[in-house]
Amino acid sequence: MDTPIDFKVVTEKIKANNITDFSKATIRQIKKLVDDIQQETGDKYIRMEMGIPGLTPSKIGIEAEIKALKAGIPAIYPDIYGTRELKKEISRFCKLFLNIDVDPEGCIPTVGSMQGSFASFMTVNRIDPQKNTTLFIDPGFPVHKQQHHVLGNPFENFDVYNYRGDKLRDKLESYLSKGNISCILYSNPNNPSWICFTDKELKIIGELANKYGVIVIEDLAYFGMDFRQHYTKPGEPPYQPSVTKYTDNYILLISSSKAFSYAGQRIGMMVVSDKVYNIKSENLLKNYIFDTFGKAMIFGTIYSLSSGTAHTPQYALAAILKAVNDGKYDFRKDVLEYGEKAVIMKKLFIDNGFKIVYDMDEDNPIADGFYFTLSYPGFEGHELLKELIYYGVSAITLSITGSERTEGIRACTSLVHRSQFPDLEYRLKKFHENHPPK
Repeated sequence: MDTPIDFKVVTEKIKANNITDFSKATIRQIKKLVDDIQQETGDKYIRMEMGIPGLTPSKIGIEAEIKALKAGIPAIYPDIYGTRELKKEISRFCKLFLNIDVDPEGCIPTVGSMQGSFASFMTVNRIDPQKNTTLFIDPGFPVHKQQHHVLGNPFENFDVYNYRGDKLRDKLESYLSKGNISCILYSNPNNPSWICFTDKELKIIGELANKYGVIVIEDLAYFGMDFRQHYTKPGEPPYQPSVTKYTDNYILLISSSKAFSYAGQRIGMMVVSDKVYNIKSENLLKNYIFDTFGKAMIFGTIYSLSSGTAHTPQYALAAILKAVNDGKYDFRKDVLEYGEKAVIMKKLFIDNGFKIVYDMDEDNPIADGFYFTLSYPGFEGHELLKELIYYGVSAITLSITGSERTEGIRACTSLVHRSQFPDLEYRLKKFHENHPPK
């Protein structure tokens, strides 16, 4: 077979990595496979499987962390609940960019948003013995479901593709009315589809959360990165769209990895609303010494998981947030590169017979950003991914994200350099030539 990457080597490496079904291959398995092929052949792939930031980290954070390191901060255990300065700046950030008031006490640094979600699932599902199930509005980040398997927590999920706008209300209510749902999780902008919930949809989610006493865990990993609007002017509308406009039953997970390109230090933010922080439940006493949610979260769950977040990265994040809050650093300018690359990459794919799978936010085309989704006529997603590996292009299938669009794959723009665009174009043209749409 005439493919850009040696056909025999790719076939051997797929076998060696024991990938028999690409519809079940995890992100890390695809990464390992491509690493092995690159090492054997010397050919550089168009890497679209990992959602890793591809930009230089914020200098503000680096300088603040170096200063903290030199001051001897690593010798001191961090407080479990976070440094006072960071908690203050997280609270300010929420006011300035979400227009919500949150007590700094409920602003908790975590070891990335991953720890924030794990801790949330663990604690929320112990408030009410009748409510032990998470509802995922999919597609979504596969590891959130893995966390449930690790915890032994039940979950339900549905693909939102056919339930946008007013249709979302009846679909959500069909789950919430059963009385077993403790929390709802979604990401906005969405990983992997990059859809963004409209104000109407966020209002529906918020109203139903109020009606059924459900906590919304809103994953804002890509804060302000719907580039169709400018959400990063402190204290000025438009604000980052959020369910917090319509309910006080929320926990926010805000990452420093994408917006601030500070992924390696594993520092994220969990923002617990004042209402949720102060929830009292005797059921919590089965697992914690506190019957108040916030204290159970911090001194029970967070303490057990990590005894707090690494100390010096908290100084870095506090400095970044202060600069953002003071209007001295507009992080949007740095991360716009993802959207600009997405425009070019989408066109290269579309020009060679591919289609965008999740393409609309109700009546509007989706934004260009960190991710986009693709299909190709005649292929299921797992078949398409496997075939593209021979052409030096990697991605993941949508099937592992809870999506019902099994024909699709997810592409990430972050690690694809502009210098690789000619290679991408050549490989896609070759793919198109060898697979003319029927």
